[in-house]
Amino acid sequence: MMQDIKKWAIGSLWLFILTIPFLGIINGLYLLVSLIALAILYLIYKSFEQGISDIQYKIFQLSIPSIRWPLYSVIAILVIILPFISDPYITNVGTSALTYIVLALGLNIVVGFAGLLDLGYVAFYAVGAYFYALLSIKAGLSFWAVLPLSAIMAAIFGILLGFPTLRLRGDYLAIVTLGFGEMIRITLNNWDSLTGGPNGILGIRGPDMLGLSFSQPYHYYYLIIIIGIFTVFVVNRLNNSRIGRAWIAIREDEIAAEAMGINIVKMKLLAFALGAFFAGMAGAFFAGKMKFVSPESFTFFESVIILCMVVLGGMGSILGVILGAVVLIILPESLRGFQNYRMIIFGGAMAAMMLFRPQGIIGNIKRRLELHPEDEKILKQETESLYDVEKR
Repeated sequence: MMQDIKKWAIGSLWLFILTIPFLGIINGLYLLVSLIALAILYLIYKSFEQGISDIQYKIFQLSIPSIRWPLYSVIAILVIILPFISDPYITNVGTSALTYIVLALGLNIVVGFAGLLDLGYVAFYAVGAYFYALLSIKAGLSFWAVLPLSAIMAAIFGILLGFPTLRLRGDYLAIVTLGFGEMIRITLNNWDSLTGGPNGILGIRGPDMLGLSFSQPYHYYYLIIIIGIFTVFVVNRLNNSRIGRAWIAIREDEIAAEAMGINIVKMKLLAFALGAFFAGMAGAFFAGKMKFVSPESFTFFESVIILCMVVLGGMGSILGVILGAVVLIILPESLRGFQNYRMIIFGGAMAAMMLFRPQGIIGNIKRRLELHPEDEKILKQETESLYDVEKR
C-alpha cells in the first residue's frame, strides 16, 4: 500500500510540474488536487477489494472460452463494418492503426519474444517501402508481385543487422540498432539518383485487383485487415512453436539456453529476419497507399512509437501489443480537441502505465512473473486447483 502511495505521489507531482507552463499554477493545483482525490478513491478501492487477482482472472478467463469468443466475434464484426458506419477520416485512422499493429507485432518478435532491444526497427519499414516504390516506378511491377519481395528484402536486411550484433546485449545492442536505423535514413536522404533524396519518390503505383484500382479509403482498410490477420496468425503460431520457446529461453537466460542445445546464432538471426519481414510488408503497403515515400516518414521517432506500443500493450503478449497499437494511434486522434495539452495527457498516461502496470495493459503471464516473482507461488497454487477441478 505504501508503495502505491509513493508512486501516485511522485507521478502527481511530476505531472503538476510539467503542466505549470501550460495551465498556470492555479489550474495546475486544481489538477493536482484532482489527482490526489483519484488516489484516495483508488486506495479505498484497493483496501476493500475482494475480487480475484490478475493471475486468477487470467486462469478464469482461459477456463471459460465461451465468454471470450462472443466478445472477439463482436469486435471482429465492428472492425469489418467500420467503413459503413463511419466517415472516411475514421476509416483512415483505422487503416493507420492496423498498419502499426503489423509493425508492432513484428517488433514484438524481436523485443517481446527474443528479448533483443531494437531501436532501429523503422529501417526495415523504410526498406520495404522504398523497395516497392523503386520496382513500381522503374520496373512497372504490380503491388501483389512486389509485396512478398519487399518483405523478403527487409528480412535480408534484418539478417545483415543481426550478424554484427550477435554478441551484443542490452544498451550496446540498442545503440547499434539505433545507428543502423539512422544509416538507412541518411542513405535514403542522400542517394538522390536512386531514392530522390529529401524529395522522395512520387507517382508510385497503387494496388489493383481484377482491373479495379484501389482508390477509396475502405479499399486499403480491408487490404490491411487481410495483412493483419496473416501477421497475427503467423506470429501466434511462432509463439506456440518450438521456435517461440527457444526465443523465450534466450530472453530469460542466454547462457542456459545455449547449454540446453539451442542454436543462439540461428534463433537470433531468425528473430531479426522475421521481425523485419513484417515491417517490410507494412512498408510496401504504406508506399502503395500513400503513392509517395520520403525519408521523413522513417525517423527515429517512429521506432520509439512502435516500441512504446509493444511495451505499453505488454511485451510478449500478442493481444496486448494489438491493444497497445490501437491505443497509441487512436488516443492522440481523440485528443485533438485538447491540441495544447494532448501530448501532456499522452505522456502522463504512459508514465502512469509504467508506474502502476509495468507488465503492460495485457501483460504476458511469464512477463508478469518476471516483474512480480512473489506471484509465482500463487500461480502454481491456482493452476493446481484448476487442474483438480477439471479432474473431478
